[in-house]
Amino acid sequence: MKNTFFDKAEENLTAAQVCFDSGLYNACANRAYYAALHAAIAALACQGIKRDKIDHGQVQADFSGELVRRRKIYPAKLKSYLYDMQLVRNKADYSCENVSRKRAGKWLSRIKEMIELIEKEVGK
Repeated sequence: MKNTFFDKAEENLTAAQVCFDSGLYNACANRAYYAALHAAIAALACQGIKRDKIDHGQVQADFSGELVRRRKIYPAKLKSYLYDMQLVRNKADYSCENVSRKRAGKWLSRIKEMIELIEKEVGK
């Protein structure tokens, strides 16, 4: 099944890795968050959950509440990934502080894992 949002997730994950490898840790955090967001939208769509408008908080709530907690399609450890990653992205985008290499690497690794799990379910 072709899923445009999953394609966007993969593109953003690639961009996040390029940014990380280039020492651009704030940009890495930004792209990693969007990779996770788009993967979550793809996962929700695969389960028939679609919204007219993409709202970050709603996507986070739907993914965590419906696909992790209620349907148990994804492991419990993923329930807070989107929210926590958004906090890192907010620091990268809206704060005077920089995201460290260690923190960017940690989240890049987690988002890769999340996308791999979603890919198995979406059946790309």
